[in-house]
This record gives sequence, C-alpha cells and structure tokens, in this order.
Amino acid sequence: MALDYTYADIAKMIDHSLLNPTMTTADFERGIALARQYDVASVCIVPHYLQRCTELLAGSDVKPSTTVGFPHGGHTTAVKVLEAARAIDDGAVELDMVVNISRVLSGDWDYVRQDIAEVTVLAHQRGAKVKVIFENCYLNTEQKITLCRICGEIGVDWVKTSTGYGTGGATLDDLRLMRAHSPAHVQVKAAGGVRDLDTMLAVRACGATRCGCTRTAEVLDEVRRRLAAG
Repeated sequence: MALDYTYADIAKMIDHSLLNPTMTTADFERGIALARQYDVASVCIVPHYLQRCTELLAGSDVKPSTTVGFPHGGHTTAVKVLEAARAIDDGAVELDMVVNISRVLSGDWDYVRQDIAEVTVLAHQRGAKVKVIFENCYLNTEQKITLCRICGEIGVDWVKTSTGYGTGGATLDDLRLMRAHSPAHVQVKAAGGVRDLDTMLAVRACGATRCGCTRTAEVLDEVRRRLAAG
C-alpha cells in the first residue's frame, strides 16, 4: 500500500522538545544539532538557552521556539508579556504559552482571554506566532471548548493539548474536539505521549499539524525505513 506522506510531511510536524529541567548544556547542543540534521519544524527549548539555539539554527529551515508561563501558566500576564518580548529578542519565532490553568478552572474567562490576548498581540506585532497550551488533563469538555472559542476569537496560531509535564498528554479524542471547535485559521498541536511514528500518524489524521516530540530521531528514522520499503 502506498504511503500517503513524505519525509518532509512528518519532519515538519515536529517541534523537537528540549524542556526537561535536568538537561545540561551538552544535552542542548546535541539536541539542537539533531533537530537541524533531521530538518524538523522547530526546536522548543528552555528560555535560558534560546539565544544560543537561535545562533546554532541560523541558516537552516528549523525555527527557534520557546515557552511562556511554563509549565503551570501561573505567571502574571505582565510577566508572560515580558517573557514573550525577551524570547523574541533572543530569536524565537514561535511561542508556546500556557494558559492560566487556575483561572480556567475558576471560570474567570475575562482574565483568561486578556492573558492570552496580551501575549498574542505582542507576538503578532513582532512577527512571532503563538501556540496556546490548555493542559487538557485538568479540564472538562466545556472548558476545552470555551478555550478553543476564545483562542479563535483572539486569532492565536495553534491550540495545543498539553505541556508534557501534567498528569496526561495528548489524546485523539481531545485532538478531534479541538479541531472541531477551532476555526480553520487556528491549527492544532499535540504534546505529551507522541513517541512513535504510528502515534504521530494518528494525531495527523485527527488534524494536528504539529507535535511536541523528544524521540525525533527514532520517529524520523522509521519514516525513512518505511518510505524506503515502499
């Protein structure tokens, strides 16, 4: 049976994740080199190493990206805006921002909307894109749908399932829900638990265009193996 994807189709879904708090500078250097070698979509790296990441990715088609309000979303909006501005100064062209989970659970939707909007407006003014992380493992269906609606009205670039550091990661049901309740101009990203090619193909079939991934080499080596086998 003919495969319905190319190497680039899968590689350019991957945000290679370098966010583990125990990673060393040597780990970051190896991870950035790997992402460049495999020509993924982006490297999502902890903020303190972003500037170096930007330097190492210069001249490639791999984008530097980082997090805002990570991993719990509890920073004040002003701090998130400062984080976003500094990240863009350091070269980020995509920002993965965590919603204020506490305010979502409290039903304080005006706060949640303002929090997302201020980071998004700043990012868009400066040419960067925003992925808004819901952390779905803590939310009910109504809360997820409301976040999709708010993000669509604000005009964020992606809605994202998870940080990868909560009690659960991406599920196919959540991805289908987020795709169904987000306008066409908002893309969907899966994160947490996407560790092999078959899972990546499954989330792709649900409408996800990006995946956070730490097992990038294994996934893309398998892509090459299957494509070579026909």
